[in-house]
Amino acid sequence: MAALTDAKVRAAKAGEKPYKLSDGSQLYLHVTVAGGRHWRMNYQFGRNPAGKPVQKTLTIGSYPAISLKDAREARDRAKALLARGIEPTAARVTALASPEADEDTLFEAVARRWHTLQKGRWSAVHSKDVLDSLENDVFPKIGTLQIGEIKAPQLLDLLNGIVARGAIETAHRLRQRVSAIFVYGIATGIAEADPAASLAVALPRKPRTKRQPALIDLASVRQMLISCEAERCRAVTKLGLRFLALTAVRPGELRWARWAEIEDLDGAEPLWRIPSHRMKGDEDRKADAGGDHLVPLAPQSVEVLRVLHRMTGNFDLMFPGERHAHRPISENTLRALLIRAGYYQRHVPHGFRAAFSTIMNERAKAEGRDSDRAIIDLMLAHVPPNKIEGAYNRADYLKRRREIACEWADLLVAGMCSPEIHLWQPIRWAATGPGRPVSRMSG
Repeated sequence: MAALTDAKVRAAKAGEKPYKLSDGSQLYLHVTVAGGRHWRMNYQFGRNPAGKPVQKTLTIGSYPAISLKDAREARDRAKALLARGIEPTAARVTALASPEADEDTLFEAVARRWHTLQKGRWSAVHSKDVLDSLENDVFPKIGTLQIGEIKAPQLLDLLNGIVARGAIETAHRLRQRVSAIFVYGIATGIAEADPAASLAVALPRKPRTKRQPALIDLASVRQMLISCEAERCRAVTKLGLRFLALTAVRPGELRWARWAEIEDLDGAEPLWRIPSHRMKGDEDRKADAGGDHLVPLAPQSVEVLRVLHRMTGNFDLMFPGERHAHRPISENTLRALLIRAGYYQRHVPHGFRAAFSTIMNERAKAEGRDSDRAIIDLMLAHVPPNKIEGAYNRADYLKRRREIACEWADLLVAGMCSPEIHLWQPIRWAATGPGRPVSRMSG
């Protein structure tokens, strides 16, 4: 059958019964008894309970508002959507076919504007992770839809596809991101509702994260440090474990610590400034000026660094690897020391954060210092500074953090030997790489 022409379409008149004029490739003009002329397309999408393809009809629009050329373009785009597993709904295809369609209100366009607006609050790594997740799992499904036409069932189908591959946490995370995009759309007047808001209850529960083992009573933590420092291993490893316990930072933040990040080591207010790009999460969770996380150093922490500097001060990294100075210690190094000392499944490097939080919060509660809880969370990089402005001004909360750091250090290493003892441990205990006590090598 020959394809339609503009002349044939214009000449189509009403008959006693509805009829259709085929243009080929599933597109046809449906003519009603009242003389209406409507572009339609037959297609298959999904399967019925018997497993057979479901036949469907898409109404593209009415002639002459939608020309023959526009209808063909809409058909071709609809086929492209079908090839990607996306159902070509009427609203979507109408928007695609119309020359005046506002591409700025397509979901992908709105999402990218939202991402551009938000990325200044995130680390570069987190920003890339957010955009990658949208490009991989969301845009292929709903990116070409008008944001105002997207309904909850479409989003649930998208999320269930992610759940089906076993990525339940990813599905929940994407629901939150999609919801945030709709909230942005509402705020800018291009969406009226957030269909993702109610979908959390329609997804499987997130698997419970197994709590990492940690000793949380002071005497046990102190004895553990003593036991670990009695083991035969590199002095750098022992100093790293003590410094981790004193500062309660994340193990990854310690591994990549650089000497350039230490400020005023010999002054009155020594500080470790961890750059925002090395922190977990977004800017709001990192705290302090410019997104950097500030770690006030207690005298006991300074003492560790002075000893460590004699071993690795000539390197960029504070805790370089055994074989290569430009690489940090392995992520398993500190854990291996704990295991060697007998703390397998009893304590992990990350557990010092739980110990610090539990012990210092209990002391604050017992002494009626309720506002310290927010300060302790800030020291763990759990909350942004503006969440504690009511308790302390910006100068005072850093001062109070230093006081808490000193109190923790006094409790933790009370009665322990000076870290300088590790300068004089037998050479055979140390590695031949960076971190071998220089005083012994030169002696």
